[in-house]
Amino acid sequence: MTVADRRAPRPVVATEVVHDGIIWDVVRDTVDLGGDAGTVRREYVRHPGAVAVLALDDDDRVLLLRQYRHAVGQELWEPPAGLLDVDGEPMHAAAARELAEEADLVAARWWTLVDYRTTPGGSDEHVRVFLARDLTPVADADRHEREDEERDMEVRWVPLDEAVGAVLAGSLHNPSTVAGVLAAAAARARGWSDLRPADAPVTP
Repeated sequence: MTVADRRAPRPVVATEVVHDGIIWDVVRDTVDLGGDAGTVRREYVRHPGAVAVLALDDDDRVLLLRQYRHAVGQELWEPPAGLLDVDGEPMHAAAARELAEEADLVAARWWTLVDYRTTPGGSDEHVRVFLARDLTPVADADRHEREDEERDMEVRWVPLDEAVGAVLAGSLHNPSTVAGVLAAAAARARGWSDLRPADAPVTP
């Protein structure tokens, strides 16, 4: 039997926006769990979703960017990533845009590497991590002017095996880094044979 998550929404009796945020909202739902469980109130972050890019060069090195994250007060090593905040933009197009904007790179080959929910107990955020290969620099005229926390990001190419070791040692904490690095190592061990296409549907 294949182990797989499934969609199983419960009826929402009432909903309200507790906080209307700049990027995401905090929502309170009254949910009918059915049977003797009755109704409960649950608050969660309503999130637009995001993409990340595990860019891997011909020497099996992963591109990581060091970026300040205020909520945790840390500089984290992360793959290029960004929000799904452009209406109608496919996820793989958003990933290509983020790779160009944050790393000044274009990839000729793309696959879906891994999907995950960041905090399913408190957020509806979904993230897809793509694998990008055959990398070339963007043209100078197309380089993106980075701002805010992205302005002074340090770029480092890390051997995939070294990145796996850093994850397992507890030295890397960004979830897209952890999931992407471990998924890439697992996919490589399987000969890259079961990667999904870049436009694979999100399930469930």
